[in-house]
This record gives sequence, structure tokens and C-alpha cells, in this order.
Amino acid sequence: METHYIFVTGGVASSLGKGIISASLANLLIARGYSVSIQKLDPYINVDPGTLNPYEHGECYVTEDGAETDLDLGHYERFTNIPTSQKNNVTTGRIYLNVITKERQGDYLGQTVQVIPHITDEIQNRIKSLGNTGDFDFVIIEIGGTVGDIESLPFIEAVRQLRWEKGGRNVVIHLTLVPFLSATRELKTKPTQHSVKALLEQGLQPDIIICRTEHDINESLRKKIALFCNVETQSVLQSIDAKSIYNVPLLMYKEGLDKEVLRKMNIVCEKEPDLEYWKEFLHKLEFPKYNVTIGLIGKYVELNDAYKSIIEAFTHAGVANECKVKIELIHSEHINKDNCQQQLQHLDGILVAPGFGIRGIEGKIIAITYARENNIPFLGICLGMQCAVIEFARNVLNWENAHSTEIKPDTPYPVIDMMEEQKKISGMGATMRLGAYPCTVIKDSKAFTAYQSEHISERHRHRYEFNNDYLTDFEKAGLIATGINKNQNLVEIIELPAHPWFVGVQFHPEYKSTVVKNHPLFVAFVKAAMKYKDKE
Repeated sequence: METHYIFVTGGVASSLGKGIISASLANLLIARGYSVSIQKLDPYINVDPGTLNPYEHGECYVTEDGAETDLDLGHYERFTNIPTSQKNNVTTGRIYLNVITKERQGDYLGQTVQVIPHITDEIQNRIKSLGNTGDFDFVIIEIGGTVGDIESLPFIEAVRQLRWEKGGRNVVIHLTLVPFLSATRELKTKPTQHSVKALLEQGLQPDIIICRTEHDINESLRKKIALFCNVETQSVLQSIDAKSIYNVPLLMYKEGLDKEVLRKMNIVCEKEPDLEYWKEFLHKLEFPKYNVTIGLIGKYVELNDAYKSIIEAFTHAGVANECKVKIELIHSEHINKDNCQQQLQHLDGILVAPGFGIRGIEGKIIAITYARENNIPFLGICLGMQCAVIEFARNVLNWENAHSTEIKPDTPYPVIDMMEEQKKISGMGATMRLGAYPCTVIKDSKAFTAYQSEHISERHRHRYEFNNDYLTDFEKAGLIATGINKNQNLVEIIELPAHPWFVGVQFHPEYKSTVVKNHPLFVAFVKAAMKYKDKE
């Protein structure tokens, strides 16, 4: 069948969960046998979120093809088990960059370049780039921000134009807030009415309204919203607060979101979605047999979204082990030699998170010393792995001033150094080593036990690497390189064989963990934490 388009907009407030709704709808349509892709349109002028501070925008999610993208793409992959790419994330910055580049090249020679039609045409081209492949029955387009934002206007206009072009092969879903006033004990629909009015003023009539709410919306309120917003009563659905984001697909199925989308497009599908695996996952999530506490050591712990993929990977790994993983976010700047035992002694495992820059790095190194000396299961990711190398150099090899040249360029022991290919690069955006690269894992290692394979592929986002000039010294002292990128002779995985479970990885395993395919390293790490707790 021809590609159909589903547009998801939001109103009243941001962070209502458009990404989760989009991913849940994709999940249900895939469970019915359709092929689906999801695209995020972000209204900010950055070309991509690669240079954004995590406090500003949460984590930067990296795709297989090396695109630095919005964290919602992580939700898309976790819910659908389908890899995304550069095409799945479009920003205002990228749109304007492309249009201005074309203008400078003479592509618009003689024309006055304007928002309409040139910017809106470029947006439409990006949307249709997924649909025109012929690979997908549905493309779901999530428009970031809130209706009424000045930044979103070109995207809304592009969707308006595209709706006319595609006829009945599209649906607009509007996610809005229905707040509960505790003083009067009632839900209020007026914000939703105003939100839809703002959307109508921009030329878009929603086909389906999803009401984000803390309390059930009764039939009377649904009829009221339908009347004032020009939709059918059965097209007013609720998205009530859930225990977990992974409950949302089943809640949306109960509301009939997928059926309503298909009905609006006159598509007949007699096959019911196969959700047995999802239900089993949720049962194990809700009723774990065991529990462990993992300390996540980082410098952005005030914001959960900064480590969103890591947190979700622990959820998946916990379910795989029928274990509740309690994650304790610990600020690395608050760890020192005097308080580390007090802060870390109750943990069953320690993960040192990725990041950049000097802030909090000494606290990470102290936490790694504690994990190494007390045989606590440890996983270091990217900078976390590099900190483990620095810690070992200082405290086992006795190289007192060992460091990374990122932090201390004049260190006498540059055990972590900038990659050779990065030394010639001066720009900041999309210039790191990004995307999926192969790695060969040696047998009889903890990594091999986890992966059960010698050949793996993982996603990267870094400029610095293990300095191979020191590899012999490290291995003689007991820290072994168990994963190598043979194409570039890059150390990807380090381990301490004498330790119960001590693994550092240069890549980001969290990006590839999904509900259907839990990441083997996280599964093994949680299992080691369970074993450590049981022993204790």
C-alpha cells in the first residue's frame, strides 16, 4: 500500500509525551503487521543537538549511521526495535542550512528565497524522504514544541500543505493537557479548546485528540471536547498517567488509538495486534523476584533525561533478570576520599557515566577505586572507561600524574589521548567519532560471556581513546584489552580478570538496548550485581 502519514502535534504544555505516544502508536501498528517509521521535527535552530548541554536538552542520542539526534529517537527504537537514522530527525537549523546552501549554489537563481515556499518545501521534502522509499506503510511525524510557538509555524504550514497533497492518506493527532483543579475537584477542558483553536488558526484541523490527564475523562467531557474541537466523540481519547512508559502502548490499545487511526484513513485491518511479548515484559517489570541498587555516577544527575538511555537499558536488563534495578543517581562532584565509603558502600554495582570535560572527573576516579578495591561490579561507559584507565595507571602502575590529554594536555602519562583522525578537526558539530563500528572480542572474557560472539558492532561518540603506547604496561599489571577495533587498532573494551566483574567500554551500549533486545552487557552487569548482593 502507499505510505500514509500520521502527524502528532502538542498543545498547552511541553513534555506531555508526544514521543511516547508516537512510539506507542508505532508499536501497535507494527504489532498489526505494518511497517512503520517515526520522524522528529525539532524547531530549534541548532543543526543537531550534538553541541547542546545535557541540562538544555537531555541526552544526545546517536544512531547507527552516526547522526546526533533528539532523545525521542531512543524511545522510537526502544518501542519498535527498528534502528533510526539521520532521516528520522530534522531541525529548523538543518532546514535553513540546506536552503541557504542551495541559494549560495545558485539553485534558486532569480528567485526571492522565502519561508513559503522554500522553507516549507524543504520540510516537506524531508518528511517525504521516508515515505518515498516505499519501505513503510506509515510514517509518523512528531512535531516538537507546542502549537502557538513561533518556531513551529513553518512546520505546521508544511503539514497543512502536505495534507492537501496527500488527500485522505494522513491523520493529525493532537496531544493536549486536561488539567485537574484540586480546589474544585474537576478536570478543565478550556486549555484544550484554546490549544485546538490555535491549531485551527494555523490551518490544521486535528482528526484525533489525545488528552493527557491524571484522572479518567468521562463520556460527558469527551463529548464536550468533541463539540468544541470539531471532532467525533470516539476520536477523543485519554492518555492517563502510567506506572511506566512501557504501559502506554497497552493503554493506547485499550483506548483504541490504532483502530481510530486506521478508521480515519479507511484502512480495514482484521488482524489484532500481537502484544503477548509486551504483556510478558510488563508483568516481569511489575512483579520482580529480586532487587539490586546500582549507583550511576555522573555530573548531570539533576536531570534524568541526561542519562535516559542508560536508565532505560537498566529497566530492560532488570526485566531480563526478573530483577528490580533501583538506580541511585550520585553526583561525581560530591564524591571525595573522605565520603566515598559512606556514599557507595550500600551499592550492588557502580556505573560511571559518559560525559565531557574536567568537572566531576576526580569523583568518578575515586568511585572507580572504591569499586575496584572492594570487588563491586563496575561498568564504565566512554569517559567512564577512560576514567578506569586513569585510575589504574595512578593507583596500580603508580603513575601519579596520569591523565587524559582532554583534561590535562601536559600530563607526563597521557594514557588517554586524542584520536589521530580528530587532531586535524577544528569544528565542533558532528565532528566526533560517531555511529556504529565493529569490534572483535577475545574469548574467555566477561565481554565474550555477555555477547556470546567474537564480532560485535556498537555505537560511538568520542574524540579520545586509550593510548596504545601504554597497552603492554597495563596488561602486565592486570588490566586487559578484551575488545579491539582491528581496522583502527582502537581499544574498545578493558577488563580486570582478577575482579568479579570490572568492564569498561569506549562505546555506548545503552543506545542499542530495546524492550525486545535487551543489551547483553547490561544484562550481565545486573546479573553480577545480583550475585554480589547475594554474596554480601
